[in-house]
Amino acid sequence: MFVDQVKIKVKAGKGGDGMVAFRREKYVPNGGPSGGDGGKGGSVILKVDEGLRTLMDFRYHRIFKANAGQNGMIKGMYGRGATDTYIAVPEGTTVTDSDTGEVLGDLVKANDELVVAKGGRGGRGNIHFASAKNPAPEIAENGEPGIERNLRLELKVLADVGLVGFPSVGKSTLLSVVTSAKPKIAEYHFTTLVPNLGMVRLEDGRDYVMADLPGLIEGASNGVGLGIQFLRHVERTRVILHLIDMSGVEGRKPYDDFLKINAELETYDPDLLKRPQIVVASKMDMPEATNNLKEFKKSLAADKTFKVTPEILEISSITHQGLKELVERTADILDATPKFEMQADKQETQKDYTYESKTKNTDFEITRDSEANWILSGERLEKLFLMTNLDHEESMMRFARQLRGMGVDDALRERGAKSGDIVHIGNFTFEFVE
Repeated sequence: MFVDQVKIKVKAGKGGDGMVAFRREKYVPNGGPSGGDGGKGGSVILKVDEGLRTLMDFRYHRIFKANAGQNGMIKGMYGRGATDTYIAVPEGTTVTDSDTGEVLGDLVKANDELVVAKGGRGGRGNIHFASAKNPAPEIAENGEPGIERNLRLELKVLADVGLVGFPSVGKSTLLSVVTSAKPKIAEYHFTTLVPNLGMVRLEDGRDYVMADLPGLIEGASNGVGLGIQFLRHVERTRVILHLIDMSGVEGRKPYDDFLKINAELETYDPDLLKRPQIVVASKMDMPEATNNLKEFKKSLAADKTFKVTPEILEISSITHQGLKELVERTADILDATPKFEMQADKQETQKDYTYESKTKNTDFEITRDSEANWILSGERLEKLFLMTNLDHEESMMRFARQLRGMGVDDALRERGAKSGDIVHIGNFTFEFVE
C-alpha cells in the first residue's frame, strides 16, 4: 500500500526536576545547599532514511514520546540528559503543524534532520538559589515541559520528470520501456493507483528519475477520480511530459484532453504551467494517429493563449518509435532547468503588526467558571506553575511572587476578586488573599 499522507502526535521529554538537598558531611559545618539540576528532556527528531519509500510505517504507530531527563541528585550532581528520539521518514517528506498550518520543514536529502519537538530543560536545584539573605533555600524548579505537537506528514515523490495525462494514454507503458520499473499495465482506466518511479539512463552517462503520476481527469483538482490525492507529486518535477493519446480510440479529441489536463494543473498551482512541458503524442502506431496529430497541431497553432507553444514529440512505446529522441530531449531540458519553488515554500511570510498598549498583559488570561470561581490560564503562567515544586513552601512563595510580578494580583482585584475567592490554575486550587 502506498501511504503519502499521515497525521502523527509527538511529545518531547520533560526536563528532570531540580533537587533540594544540603551537605551533611561530618566536620563540614554550615555545608549549605547541594541539590543538583535535572537533565534535559529528549527531543523528537525526524530523519531521512533512504530505504523508505512511503509513510506506511506510520499507519499503526502515530504517537511518539521522548524520554524525560533524570532528576537532580545530592552533592550537586546533575541528572543525566535523555537521549533524543529519532523517527525515520522517506526522502521528500514535508512536515506541517496540523494545528497552526505552519510548514516546519522539507526533508529532501539523505540524513536530513528536523527537530519537531524540543525537549524541556532541566529544573535548577537549590544550589542556584542560595543568597546572602537566604543561605539555605528550600527552592528547586521542576523540569520544563517538553513541546507537544500534532503533525501532518506529506510525501511528495522526488522525480525530475513527471508523466501526466488522462488514464490509459500510455504513461505506465512508456515508464516500463524507458526504465527498469515494472508498473501494472492493463486496458482499463485507473490501472495505476500509486505513483511509479523509474530511473532513465542515457548512453552518454546522464540519468534522471521519471514518475508516472496517476489519477488525472477533468475535475481532479476538485476531488474527481483519484482527485487531488496525487497532484502534490507534480510539485517537485522540473519537466512535465504531457502524454496525449493520438489514436482517438477513447472517442475524445486529443486537443480537448490537452486543455483539460492543463486546466487541472493550473487550478492546483498556476506556476506548474510555467515549467517546461513536452507534449508527447503517444500511440502513433495506431491507424488514425497521424491524422489526429495534424488536427492537434492546427488547434495548438491557432490557440493564442500560450505564450510559448509546447514542443511536440511523436512516440510509440510498442514499436519504440521516437523514444530515444524523447529521453535525450528531456535530458537536455533538465540540464537547463533549475529546481522550482514548491507550494510548501510559498507560505505567506508577511506578518501584520498592530499596536498594542504596553499595559495590556498577554502572559495570562482571567476567566470565570459556572460557579463564579476564577480561572487563570496562559502559556507563560502555566509553564511557571508546572516548573514549581509544590512540595516545598519556599517554592510556593516564589511562585506567588512571580504571579505578583506578572500583575496577576492587580488584575484579579480589577476584575473584582476578594479575599476568600477560589482561584484555579489547571487542577490546582487556592484562595485569593488580599
